[in-house]
Amino acid sequence: MKRVTLLFVLASLALASSLPAANGPDGFLTREAIDVKAVLPAPPPTGSLAALGDLEAVRQAQVMRTAQDVAWAALVEDDTVFNNASVLGPWFTREKLPVTAEFFARITADVMAVSYRAKDLFLRPRPPKVDPAIHPCVHLAKSGSYPSRHSTQAFVWAYVLGEIFPEHQAELLERAHRAAWGRVLGGVHYPTDLIGGKLLGDAIITELRKLPAYRAGVERCRQEAAPYLLKEAA
Repeated sequence: MKRVTLLFVLASLALASSLPAANGPDGFLTREAIDVKAVLPAPPPTGSLAALGDLEAVRQAQVMRTAQDVAWAALVEDDTVFNNASVLGPWFTREKLPVTAEFFARITADVMAVSYRAKDLFLRPRPPKVDPAIHPCVHLAKSGSYPSRHSTQAFVWAYVLGEIFPEHQAELLERAHRAAWGRVLGGVHYPTDLIGGKLLGDAIITELRKLPAYRAGVERCRQEAAPYLLKEAA
């Protein structure tokens, strides 16, 4: 019996070591750092005039959707912070900037944790669940529609990158707005979901800026990027 038990334990350990880690990197914020109810208004009630207008905006986006829109929706569905190379330059890559990659992994962990806590609070059905005539061109997640996690992520990334590269603040925010709208183009979010996402992003960056560890991380990212910026300026 002892031999069987030992073999079972060893097999379990071997299996566990072959599986990916259950949790990603730790974020900067505590779970209680943001009072989601205080930050976010409720989405428009189902059947209200505001909700019907929200839904009609998604319908119109689908009617007007082009091949370029579909491609953009697909890109931002699996967006990474390094897609901001379209603004910052081709040198802005994970391989060249490992410190920056680790820093943004922690920030994104905060975005994920806070966003899904907010979604669980409101449980808003996504557009195709309300109107079967809406056909998403990207994956339809099972999570709630409000607020848009992708929008929160896009704006938080833009705010943080804007602190590291202040000369590109306006362009980074413009890309964040476009990334957020890609979720409506994709048919999986309402416009008010994007607004909720931005409000949540505003709250996250406000709390991050209070933390010495976050501010130190921004400075380390500036130092890591400095040699590439010098080459760009040369």
